[in-house]
Amino acid sequence: MSRVTVYVPRDSAALALGANETAAALVVEAARRGLTLDVVRNGSRGLFWLEPLVEVVTPAGRLAYGPVQAAAVPALLDAGLLKGGTHPLSLGVIDEHPYLARQRREVFRRVGLTDPLSLADYQAHGGWAGLEAALAQDGAAVVEQVLASGLRGRGGAAFPAGIKWRTVRGAPGAVKHIVCNADEGDSGTFSDRMLMEGDPYALLEGMAIAGVAVGAQDGWIYVRSEYPDALATLQEAVARATAAGWLGDHIAGSAHRFHVHLRQAAGSYVCGEETALLESLEGKRGIVRAKPPLPAIAGLFGQPTLVHNVITLASVPPVLAQGAEAHAALGSGRSRGTLPFQLAGNIRFGGLVELPFGHTLRELVFEFGGGTRSGRPVKAIQVGGPLGSYVAEKDWDVPLDYEAYTAIGATVGHGGIVVHDDTARMDRLARYAMAFCAAESCGKCTPCRIGSTRGVEVIDRLVAGDDRPKQLQLLKDLCDTMTHGSLCAMGGMTPNPVLSALAQHPEDFGLPAAG
Repeated sequence: MSRVTVYVPRDSAALALGANETAAALVVEAARRGLTLDVVRNGSRGLFWLEPLVEVVTPAGRLAYGPVQAAAVPALLDAGLLKGGTHPLSLGVIDEHPYLARQRREVFRRVGLTDPLSLADYQAHGGWAGLEAALAQDGAAVVEQVLASGLRGRGGAAFPAGIKWRTVRGAPGAVKHIVCNADEGDSGTFSDRMLMEGDPYALLEGMAIAGVAVGAQDGWIYVRSEYPDALATLQEAVARATAAGWLGDHIAGSAHRFHVHLRQAAGSYVCGEETALLESLEGKRGIVRAKPPLPAIAGLFGQPTLVHNVITLASVPPVLAQGAEAHAALGSGRSRGTLPFQLAGNIRFGGLVELPFGHTLRELVFEFGGGTRSGRPVKAIQVGGPLGSYVAEKDWDVPLDYEAYTAIGATVGHGGIVVHDDTARMDRLARYAMAFCAAESCGKCTPCRIGSTRGVEVIDRLVAGDDRPKQLQLLKDLCDTMTHGSLCAMGGMTPNPVLSALAQHPEDFGLPAAG
């Protein structure tokens, strides 16, 4: 029998569900039976309820089985796993699975398909084509392509990437930096981690293109401290890419220099804010800086700095490789391209769904996610992380794009979607938002530092029935102060989940039901 290639994910979610044990069992059991196979550790496809997902390369395509625990391996081999045999865990050709077939994977086109650390695999699947295209033209032309693509920051603020690039390129200074914000701390988000673990060269290529475009010779990746697997994968990827000449003193044989440096984050949520991140990178306490000056003018070490998150930078290579028009052709309104949405919380089919902007929350939660895992009715859906609003049911059909969500008082943010069923208590979730802000505030500004602490107290009094009309007005006034007086989004957005929970489910706070 010829050697068969079997894929078992190395993604953190898969590891937590036993992927290492499954891979080891495959090797041991195959050897015991005299079978020959190569086990490749790929990234996750993002179908978390099926992890560990095992894929076998066959003439009919990659056939999948899942979830496969180590104990199931002998029975799978008995059923002819290596020939694509039928078994209760059989899922058919993985690319034809409805969860995947309905997606439009652009940023995640290689994740789950390739060996994340294989340079040959990366290049065979279109890797480095964007960097080579960038090196063949002037940096200013690269900036204009990014601007024409309509790419906006995927970290939450959704600022046009091309404008940032143009600003950094035009800023005076002999030394400039590219900083990747990989401190993915929002609840229900994991796309940055999946990309770093499943296709790290895409991030490195995007950073190198940005360096060529704006004239930066050094890139910095600030990796969340809770992501040891992502950090280890990036360390190996940087070493291999540098040894192969894709990074270093002469990237891809050109005159351009670009080195990437890795730093483990400080374990603070507020360090996800770009200026607090820069303070932490400089070895200081992560405290938010007042703006201006913007980081694009005076950022890391006081020098012009381009700051983007992982998905933004990983979105860049396809823009250069395929052309700005291809990216601009996808999406809705001014929100162009795709976004990897992340389904989490009380949901039946949690995972990653990459789609062009313009699809709806109802489609994601019910058609992809299958509703709640508990089987109970959906009560609340929070979009955009712990500081995002709970989106009212009447708005579940609003297109997911930045302007449409702003119009309904919500935010798309990093694409995190957390679902709650009808047993959820919105007063407790609102209180948690204030308590979270109090715990994670950097403490620099009074509205955030003190407002969040007072917010917890006011919600407690409101729920306890202590002069509810007075406490309700006090809570609204406090939220207004935090929204308009906080130095950064930490305090400025904390009122979003509080006020939306209060508006949609006042009965949970002891108030008359909405209607």
